[in-house]
Amino acid sequence: LGAGAAAIACMRLLLSMGAKQENIYMLDRRGVIYAGREGVNSYKQEFVNNTDKRSLSDAVRGADVFVGLSGADLLSADMLLSMADRPIVFACSNPDPEIRPELAHSVRDDLIMATGRSDYPNQVNNVLGALDVRASAINEAMKIAAVKALSELARQPVPASVLKACGETELSFGPRYIIPKPVDPRLLQHIAPAVARAAVDSGVARVPYPENYAPGGV
Repeated sequence: LGAGAAAIACMRLLLSMGAKQENIYMLDRRGVIYAGREGVNSYKQEFVNNTDKRSLSDAVRGADVFVGLSGADLLSADMLLSMADRPIVFACSNPDPEIRPELAHSVRDDLIMATGRSDYPNQVNNVLGALDVRASAINEAMKIAAVKALSELARQPVPASVLKACGETELSFGPRYIIPKPVDPRLLQHIAPAVARAAVDSGVARVPYPENYAPGGV
């Protein structure tokens, strides 16, 4: 839900990770971007889908994943209920997500949910490393490296210092912890080097990967 720069970048990343384009329904203010619809610019054309779905209600019915990069309170409880078992919902509109976690969890107990807010579990945040090798661009290889590094870190035991900073007694990989906390100091040691290495390997770095790499030290 959303067809601006952030939405297009996120969907390109999903495609880079192996998602099938025919399974993606992108929506703007006028609904589903379908084949033959008028008023679709060149950027949105990339995500035209040959479908008879027209509304958000149509698009989310039976869907496994909802990614919101749009506006507040646009995904209703009924829409959420119509999704497939164990749905994944990334409601990233800030400060008010497309559906509030309190409402979402009240209607689905099999939900995996993330937002862009720090006061809810699974905050979607930014990463480091591009500047350390003076990358000339942020490319798909660097984004994929960040995704994989985040995924690996989320599966590791969470240090006591992070639990204390977040006011938690326990965190382990699962529906309420799929993304490391932004205050986790290990992000600097895990994500930044992965992104920097990908920049070098993909040819957009303007300095070589430093020996004895120290994130932020170049």
